[in-house]
Amino acid sequence: MRKFLAATFMATSVFALQCVIGVSGSAQAQEDNRYGGTIRSIVVEGNRRIEARTVQSYLLLEPGDAFDPNRIDLSLKTLFATNLFADVSIDRLGDDLIVRVVENPIINRVIFEGNKALKEDKLKEEIQAEPRGIFTAARVQSDVQRILELYRQSGRFAVKVEPQYKPLEQNRVDLIFQITEGPVTGVRAINFIGNEAYTDSRLRSEIVTKQSRFWRFFSSNDNYDPGRLEYDRDQLRQFYQNNGYYDFRVTSAVAELTPDQKDFYITMTVDEGRQYDFGEVKVETALEKLNAQALQAAVPIQEGALFKGDLIESTIDSLTYAAGIAGYAFVDIRPQLDVNPDTGRIDVTFVVDEGPRVYIDRINIVGNTQTLDRVIRRELRISEGDAFNRILLDRSKNRVRALGYFKEVEIEEVPTDEPDRTIVNVSVQEQPTGELSFAAGFSSVDSYLLDLSASQRNLRGRGQSVVARISTSSRQQVVDLRFTEPRFLDRNLSAGIDIFATRQDFGDISYFTSDTYGAGLRVGFPLTERLQLGLSYRLQYDDIDVTDQPYLIDLATGLPSSRTIQTGGQDTPNDTTDDTFRRAGPSDAIDGQEIVLDRCDPSYLFRETICRSERSDLSSILGYQLYWDRKNDPITPTRGFDMSLSQDLAGIGGDVHYLRTETTASFYRGIWKGVVASARLSGGYVFPLENGEGIRINNRFFRGGSTFRGFDVAGLGPREILRVIDPVTGELVTTRRLNAQGGNLYYQGTFELSLPNVFPEEYGIKSALFVDAGSLGTLRGPDKAPTIYTTDPQTGLPAVRLTKDAAALRAAAGLSVFWNSPFGPIRFDFSQILRKEDYDRTETFRFSTSTRF
Repeated sequence: MRKFLAATFMATSVFALQCVIGVSGSAQAQEDNRYGGTIRSIVVEGNRRIEARTVQSYLLLEPGDAFDPNRIDLSLKTLFATNLFADVSIDRLGDDLIVRVVENPIINRVIFEGNKALKEDKLKEEIQAEPRGIFTAARVQSDVQRILELYRQSGRFAVKVEPQYKPLEQNRVDLIFQITEGPVTGVRAINFIGNEAYTDSRLRSEIVTKQSRFWRFFSSNDNYDPGRLEYDRDQLRQFYQNNGYYDFRVTSAVAELTPDQKDFYITMTVDEGRQYDFGEVKVETALEKLNAQALQAAVPIQEGALFKGDLIESTIDSLTYAAGIAGYAFVDIRPQLDVNPDTGRIDVTFVVDEGPRVYIDRINIVGNTQTLDRVIRRELRISEGDAFNRILLDRSKNRVRALGYFKEVEIEEVPTDEPDRTIVNVSVQEQPTGELSFAAGFSSVDSYLLDLSASQRNLRGRGQSVVARISTSSRQQVVDLRFTEPRFLDRNLSAGIDIFATRQDFGDISYFTSDTYGAGLRVGFPLTERLQLGLSYRLQYDDIDVTDQPYLIDLATGLPSSRTIQTGGQDTPNDTTDDTFRRAGPSDAIDGQEIVLDRCDPSYLFRETICRSERSDLSSILGYQLYWDRKNDPITPTRGFDMSLSQDLAGIGGDVHYLRTETTASFYRGIWKGVVASARLSGGYVFPLENGEGIRINNRFFRGGSTFRGFDVAGLGPREILRVIDPVTGELVTTRRLNAQGGNLYYQGTFELSLPNVFPEEYGIKSALFVDAGSLGTLRGPDKAPTIYTTDPQTGLPAVRLTKDAAALRAAAGLSVFWNSPFGPIRFDFSQILRKEDYDRTETFRFSTSTRF
């Protein structure tokens, strides 16, 4: 730095000296001749880049004026103040005014060297120097201080910044900031003095600044930041006041640098004061339409309860909302606190008066770098010129957040020069709305899943949703194209079109594959502010193919052949101890005695029920969905509920006739900060509209996997089983799980309790306990296979084939962990089965992930 200043001083000292001499001499000459003559012309010398008339425009003199020494001196100061010139002198030559200038260099490039912790773009945002800007020593010194402050905020207090410049032709320079970053300055210890009610570790958990520890390598909160320390003081005040300590204050917060200059010791001295309870709580109002007793019911504070500062703010919000419902959009609520240290009680009186009427002058949308303004404005429940209404403003914020396009949404009012006018600023922070997803899972029975898909929920910032999904997994291949226009024809009407093709392979669990091709149309519109109705129609072609399974049938009995073939011991006919046999298979059929039949062959005596679904059908399906939303927050609700009811009617043309009904209801309740309990109830029923038709297997309900944790995909519900019996003892040898049948009825309840975050917030890890309980069952008529007494094809022992479809209760509990990783959100589910049937398929672990763009 000293070299830079010395070089700058030497480069300008000659010019400065000339300026002083010139001005001194000029001023003396002007003093001697200040009463004689006028300025004939003004001559500018030394300018190379700046035009002469530009220089003359800064002067307070012009041809025809008298030679005034005061105005000459002011003109000299004005030229220096422009920062365009390194040196300026003004002389009188006869009747001419001579202005000699030396121009400041122009910055060609701004170069940073040695910066690793902070990116070049971040540094350029903070400094004033920029290419084609004016180079001055004062401005460079100011930029050095800005860079130092930026590094100190990131915890590097040993940073050194040395500015250098490289002269170029045409009076240009390259400005170089040579940076020596130094080590990160951490926080070795945080100590508290004066705290008696809470331990040091408890108070450390309430502040943002953390002690430096090796496991906080992802965090920057363990770096010393004076600005963050001020925020921590406020956090401590809020914590104590929310626990009854109204008089609490932080008397001092001192940071001391360790001798090795690597860390800081932070010491906070606190004065806790005494703990208070709420005393008498009253509401007073002189407004005609408001009843003080009715408002009192909206106050969440109970007399004798521990004093909490947040409850004061919550009460103001509740009273504002209650007054808004009564027709008072403008109310002024003033809490008056009467603190009594002797009794340890604080009496609170909420005075409710009508506030001044304020109208919205302008609504500004800021931060939407991708989303168009109109996409946000159409979600607002207020317009420019409307009366200001806090309730509608909060509702507008929730509607914008519900779009899912923004990470943060803030709405603030900015006063104007007119007392009855306000400006509403809607600030948003864009977040990725495209998603490239990947899912994988493992089950207790060889179940492996791999799924890839892509979607964009905010196409070109217009709010349109498009899904172009090509997915493949061990069980299904999907091509799915969807497009949704949320404001069709510029009306409050959403419309969409779907084109899909799906191939599902359930050969390992239900012995069938299905191919589905089709297209659909969707529309949706609001019935009220919180009630939505959606209508849909789709036309699809379904082809079901049952997995081939040949059986060797004995023509004499019509049953599977029990014949065996010797595979070992033929060379020792007198010794049977080494003889081995195997069951005769389809390739071993004896002409005239045996025949090979497929499981779905009409000639097969034990033809399976699933074979009734092996055909191609055209389905014409008309449906609707009714959705009622009463949550307090569309993203992270802490109270309220939502409900939905949907029905699909198949039979408006086509080959399939059924009515499918599903309903869900979810309830949310915040327990305390960071802990939310939620309960979700759901159920569904599908039944045929024609007697004796039944429900094809692809139109039934299947539960498990992501829909019922702890159970594999289609792992619970009706299933065909084979019970193998020992013919001698009559005891059960084994039970084999055969194909899942799906069910016509299901019910399920899910309870979740989010857990307090034990990891630092910046890790992005959250967790929740869950319990899933419910069932799937009820096959009727032709959908349920009859009980068949047969032979086990593997052992040749007698067996009974039957369908288990009782809707017996199943339950699982466990832990779900959510990690917002650098690769995208990841979810882990760990499950423990509480109740199941012996033929169910379970899993104990599943994970899924997706990457957003």
